[in-house]
Amino acid sequence: MIEENQVTIGSYIATRLYQIGVCHYFAVPGDYNLILLDELLKNTDLEMIGCCNELNAGYAADGYARANGIAAQVTTFSVGGLSALNAIVGAYAEDLPIVVISGGPNTNSEVENQKLHHTTGRVSYGYQRDIFEYATANAVIIKHLEDAPYQIDEAITSCLIKRKPVYIEVPCNLAGLPISPPHRRNFTRSIPSDEGVLKQAVEATVELLGKSAKPVLVAGTKLRSASAIDAFRDLVNSSDFAFASMPGAKGLVSEAHPNYIGTYWGPVSSPGTAEIVESANVYLFAGARFTDYTTCGFTSLINPDKTINAGPDFVRLPGITYNHVMLKDFLEVLANKVKPNNASLHAYNRIKQEFAPEPPVKKDEIITTRRLFAQVQDILDAETTVIAETGDSWFNGMKLKLPEGASFEIQMQYGSIGWSVGTTLGYSLGCNPHHRVITFVGDGSFQLTAQEVSTMIRYKLNPIIFVLNNGGYTIEVEIHDGPYNNIKNWDYAGIVDVFNAGEGNGWSTKVTTEGELQSAIKKALSHKGGPSLIEVILDRDDCSKELLEWGSRVSANNGRAPKVL
Repeated sequence: MIEENQVTIGSYIATRLYQIGVCHYFAVPGDYNLILLDELLKNTDLEMIGCCNELNAGYAADGYARANGIAAQVTTFSVGGLSALNAIVGAYAEDLPIVVISGGPNTNSEVENQKLHHTTGRVSYGYQRDIFEYATANAVIIKHLEDAPYQIDEAITSCLIKRKPVYIEVPCNLAGLPISPPHRRNFTRSIPSDEGVLKQAVEATVELLGKSAKPVLVAGTKLRSASAIDAFRDLVNSSDFAFASMPGAKGLVSEAHPNYIGTYWGPVSSPGTAEIVESANVYLFAGARFTDYTTCGFTSLINPDKTINAGPDFVRLPGITYNHVMLKDFLEVLANKVKPNNASLHAYNRIKQEFAPEPPVKKDEIITTRRLFAQVQDILDAETTVIAETGDSWFNGMKLKLPEGASFEIQMQYGSIGWSVGTTLGYSLGCNPHHRVITFVGDGSFQLTAQEVSTMIRYKLNPIIFVLNNGGYTIEVEIHDGPYNNIKNWDYAGIVDVFNAGEGNGWSTKVTTEGELQSAIKKALSHKGGPSLIEVILDRDDCSKELLEWGSRVSANNGRAPKVL
């Protein structure tokens, strides 16, 4: 018999989640995880967020990890876990720490040769762990009570150090059984650099930068997972170099900084940015990802002979690599050694374009994407996070000027359409209650994950969601068009009434003109106790020139003829 105050596997996990900073976890029930959920619910420091499906719950955990630093998802075996897998692969690609906890089959079932529901029909039940091993830093099945504390703690440690998802499977007949209590401990969250190698890397970098007439810094998305954002900012301040951000790193370092010169994205960079970065004698990329997406089909003009590539645990200079050098340590020490040089900033200031302000709202004018983002620009403040779905929202979002304190989120590495809706749910729960999330999602992407708007209504969250209705998958159109890029139109604004079901407080409207949009934004900003959804009717061919160029270059890279070996 289990005594009232005894610790079970489920309650042990709950305690550890709270200790590492998780206050909400995203779950869908299933018979293999019901006892586990019972045990988690006993911890009143945590709140279960019930989602519509496991994929969306995974996206919500993604958003929560971005806002809160770490997240958790609970799923059932196979039909649940494998539904969540796509979102967790995305989190792995984006360096987001998520503790995935799955219920599992009874420990006796495989030994007794039982064929079970929700499985492949083969009596071999380790396959979900095996699959998750490819998308996690640590994947374990708890098979013995005495091993549970160690396995749980080791998985959490891997999650914190590697900033990647981990997987813990708890058999349904073990979740409620007693184990050793969770003793107080401080989880390791980072690995120190090799001091000797760090010193060499910094000395070589200082020498190379010191010889450069116009050095430039470029912020990459891995600054966040390396906890190196502040260190990069300190380097900017001490060096006085001009700095740009790669698209996935937009907003990680304040765009209000006087040395900021824009987004570096090869040929679709901010005006003047590519010219300054690519003409520099030396460029230091910190936490960068060089992929077909971030380089516009590998057409960016970055010369390896002029590149200092500071990765999460290495520094690569022309002709030499220093390993086991942590990015945060490297940037911190470099900031104290580098000599200031503002030549690249002066060069940018000579060529930068001064843009005329957008004209006043023309109330009866048909709304365009450009005018939509111009109106949104006016409402951004320090308590705003912009979430941009994969597609033209990326390129229009890049043009927003983020005020001090504002942030920006995209899924640049994985690029899974539909990601933004669940992420909006999770981010809204993970950030300051006074913070406002503004999301841009295309109609095609929205159709994949729309159900989670009902969860936002359920938990009285206040994001503003702009659904850009242009009748199809615009990003795919610009890469390679075909009839498969057309979709069935929905009454997107009307969906909110369905989800309210007479008791919720979601608000929605449909706009076609600049005046209607202006009124809708004003209403959304004052709306409380539920999400606001604004369906924006746009022309099918209304997309940014950057998407047109980017799409053609990515398409060309995809379409390369096979090489004869």
